[in-house]
Amino acid sequence: MSAWDAEEHWATHGRPELLAQGAVTSLSRDTITSPEGETLVREFLRHPGSVIIIAQDDDDRIAVVHQYRHPVGMRLIEAPAGLLDVAGEPAWDGAKRELAEEAGLAADDWRVLADYVSSPGISTEVGRIYLARGLHQVGRPAGFAVHGEEVDMGLAWVSLDEVIAGIRAGLVDNVALAYGCTALKLALLDGTVDRLRPADAPWPAHEVKQRLDAARG
Repeated sequence: MSAWDAEEHWATHGRPELLAQGAVTSLSRDTITSPEGETLVREFLRHPGSVIIIAQDDDDRIAVVHQYRHPVGMRLIEAPAGLLDVAGEPAWDGAKRELAEEAGLAADDWRVLADYVSSPGISTEVGRIYLARGLHQVGRPAGFAVHGEEVDMGLAWVSLDEVIAGIRAGLVDNVALAYGCTALKLALLDGTVDRLRPADAPWPAHEVKQRLDAARG
């Protein structure tokens, strides 16, 4: 057994059963057999995946938005982020697009801070958190129109230390913002920011997801 995350597939009984189809996600049911021969039924959300951007300016401030999230009944402080829902779009390109759409920003320097799976017991969502530096303002992408929750979420700048303090105080609940800012703080403390993975580094969990999506139909 690997000491690190590793691809593994238990035997499945045919393709997943589609229980419900939504605009962004769908709910499926799979029947699988464990290595010990036990038959298990698992329900899970199929999700397109996400990209998150920790955009840091020259004053060590982080760009954040305050977005209403209906499922949890809260307005959360979050980093600019979005879905990987454009067919064939590389993750890094998606991150650039989301940073321009939500923050009106572009960056000269991109790195990978962390990859994660948000809730692997019930969801196929995988996320990649980027660090974006060398920021400058840009126009919103052509054809992009603000709508829904994005209309009043705004953009604010908070120091990295303030975000870390908010995490410790239980005031920051968004896992991607918390994970990304913690990873950035650790990299700054041990002097490894410039040795972070390049923006186009391999993303094993996403590659596994793409293979599974193709197999599941």
